[in-house]
Amino acid sequence: MTTAPTTTTTATDPVGTGRPAEAGPPEGPDDVDGPDDLGSLAGLPVVPARHPWRWAAGAAVVVLTAQFLHGLAVNPGWDWPTFRAFLTTGTVLTAVGTTLQLTCYGTVLGFALGAVVALLRLSPSPVLQTIAWTYIWIFRSIPLIVQLIFWFNLSYLYQRLGLGVPFGPTFWSFATMDVLGPLGAAVLGLALHQAAYAAEIIRSGLVSVDGGQTEAAAALGIPRWRQLRRIVLPQAMRAILPNAGNEVISLFKGTSIVSVMAIGELFYQVQVIYGRTGRVVPLLMVATVWYVLLTTLLSAGQYYVERYFARGSRRTPPPTPLRRLRDLVQQIRATRLVPSGGLK
Repeated sequence: MTTAPTTTTTATDPVGTGRPAEAGPPEGPDDVDGPDDLGSLAGLPVVPARHPWRWAAGAAVVVLTAQFLHGLAVNPGWDWPTFRAFLTTGTVLTAVGTTLQLTCYGTVLGFALGAVVALLRLSPSPVLQTIAWTYIWIFRSIPLIVQLIFWFNLSYLYQRLGLGVPFGPTFWSFATMDVLGPLGAAVLGLALHQAAYAAEIIRSGLVSVDGGQTEAAAALGIPRWRQLRRIVLPQAMRAILPNAGNEVISLFKGTSIVSVMAIGELFYQVQVIYGRTGRVVPLLMVATVWYVLLTTLLSAGQYYVERYFARGSRRTPPPTPLRRLRDLVQQIRATRLVPSGGLK
């Protein structure tokens, strides 16, 4: 009788591979070395990344800034006594108020009309779309200064405006000059010009919202205007606000162009003063400082409005600059209170 060969498996070779169980898998070229080798790697020096060109560029900027500030301090051409004398005079402050008034009227009326034009562009009616597109095309094509001069001379073309039957009798009329003076013409020109750009900004924000949300809202029976007010606008504002803020700041600085209409805004009054005194540079610095200061305030307002509408996109919005400054001051105070060698 023939006996079949048998294979004996020891406790050290549970699967019959011919190797002890403690041996583990066969070593390869990528095997990690032992603890001694890891310790030798940990003892190697850590060399930080070098960025010499960054340091060179930063040093060059610092040097140029220091030279500019030094020139501001020692160059007599800046005439700082004249600058201080006219910075807060009544004439300049009144001109600043006029500039803010033009900015406020132009922004409110421009964005109100721009919202209507944006909705017309999004309308399914081809007639309304054509009207809105034509308006935007015309007012973005004509330079602002041309529009302002045109509206300023509107009374030359139409001495009287009225209401009545088209091509028929007029029931009520008034003199154009009595209603549309220099300030009114400036506000009208700024608002109509601003509305063309505001319409495209608002339209871009509205179309950035996913259409599936309005479809779901319509399926739930939510009215169209409520969809726009409660669903679309809160999300669209996150796309609208950055560009809208830029437009408001641009309009604020662009009010200087109404000086061609002899309106007493900031730049016009500065021109009048340095035309009388001959101190051009310090008076231009007066206008510059006021423009920079008010633009900074507008930028800060834009930041907080954007932060308000960003609540839905971030669970924990980043701290505001004031909060960061307060935390830094508290950290410095806490560091000073800790004795040397103590624990924080």
